[in-house]
Amino acid sequence: MTAENEVRAVAAALADARRPWLEVGVGTGFFAWRLGVDYGLDPSIRMLSVARRRGVEVVAGVGEVLPFRDGVFGAVLLIVTLCFVDDPVAVVSESARVLRRGGYLVACVVPRENEWGRYYESIRDSSPFYRIARFLSTAEVEALVEGAGLKPVRWVSTLTYGPLDVPRPEEPFEGLGGGFSCLRARK
Repeated sequence: MTAENEVRAVAAALADARRPWLEVGVGTGFFAWRLGVDYGLDPSIRMLSVARRRGVEVVAGVGEVLPFRDGVFGAVLLIVTLCFVDDPVAVVSESARVLRRGGYLVACVVPRENEWGRYYESIRDSSPFYRIARFLSTAEVEALVEGAGLKPVRWVSTLTYGPLDVPRPEEPFEGLGGGFSCLRARK
């Protein structure tokens, strides 16, 4: 249920973006598959093989040095990617470089200042997955996209219930206040 709520929030933030779309940090391709994303990039060959089986055109690589020409994508998605990369500034800058004029960066995060972010921070040491995560605040995400020359347009959020609560279906809403928030920024 939580993942479905997140898919709806990303879809709302991505609405009317021109194609093609790229997801940086595609992992197993769950979001790319559900949203019909055209291309997915990830450094993990094992994860890319799963994404390929889901129908995503995959490319091995890292977000800090994207192997694409300037201005080719109508949208670039960073779905809970920025907290796991070595250099978030470079990833956002490279994402902006490959966006065409008028294209959108959709950067989705678990905000550090939210109940979900605080929860994941509290379990970092006991979680092999979150041990390497560096959660960002929404202000830090906005500063990253502005630093790359992009204009923040709006936030779309979901997950108004807590991380230990029983998940329930939710429609995404404009603004902040959820445990999963996506910033739509325009080039």
